Amino acid sequence: MHEREPLIELKGVCKSFGNSVVLDHADLQIYRGEALVIIGPSGTGKSTILRIIAGLLAPDEGEVYIQGAKREGLIGDVEEAMRISMVFQQAALFDSLTVDENVGFLLYQRSNLPRQKIRSLVNESLETVGLSGIGDRYPAELSGGMRKRVSFARAIMGNPDNPRDTPEIVLYDEPTAGLDPIASTVIEDLIRQLQQAQGGCSTYVMVSHQDSTIRRTADRILFLYQGKVQWEGTVNDIDTTDEPLVRQFFSGSIAGPIQLIG
Repeated sequence: MHEREPLIELKGVCKSFGNSVVLDHADLQIYRGEALVIIGPSGTGKSTILRIIAGLLAPDEGEVYIQGAKREGLIGDVEEAMRISMVFQQAALFDSLTVDENVGFLLYQRSNLPRQKIRSLVNESLETVGLSGIGDRYPAELSGGMRKRVSFARAIMGNPDNPRDTPEIVLYDEPTAGLDPIASTVIEDLIRQLQQAQGGCSTYVMVSHQDSTIRRTADRILFLYQGKVQWEGTVNDIDTTDEPLVRQFFSGSIAGPIQLIG
């Protein structure tokens, strides 16, 4: 299907927590410029895969390749071939820091840029997500949807003096969870806009349960179940596939091959 080299590839990845096998020799490829959405029932390892891709969690077995180079260890153990950003489900902002300090955190900590220059870059990033002028506020002063957008602004922040600090891929963990349908639509549109924006990030991987989010943000969809990718398709394939797992998942039926987790 793809002739070019994957941006990121997982080969035979296994991960267990205690007696629970979450990933069982799972394979996955991510290609530059695509919007990949990973779906499946709760507790099937979707967020675990994101954390392994991000370098926050090590597989028990298997290999992770970043632009063709095998990763050794976790993020920070070696110089990564590229920067990977992650947007967590609960935004994961620092409550004691302002929006400006949250969004510019990496640059404040790791760059030699003047503070005023960083503030300017932060303002540009906030404008990109439609939140200009809120840099002096604290996370507690923001709505859930605004906190999500601030986390997006942080994820796409780059360093003009060091291109290696500019993310090439963004990982989204349930970005519309807990939001009402209108707020979800705003976030879904924003994710696509950031993919296409200059200075944005053209590649992303998302985990989602939300029907509208999957349909509006995916180019390619992977169905993860029992530790492996069981199905691959496009949004158009959702309503035409004969795969029982996919049909049960999107219908919400309790009858089918997906076993309920008590």
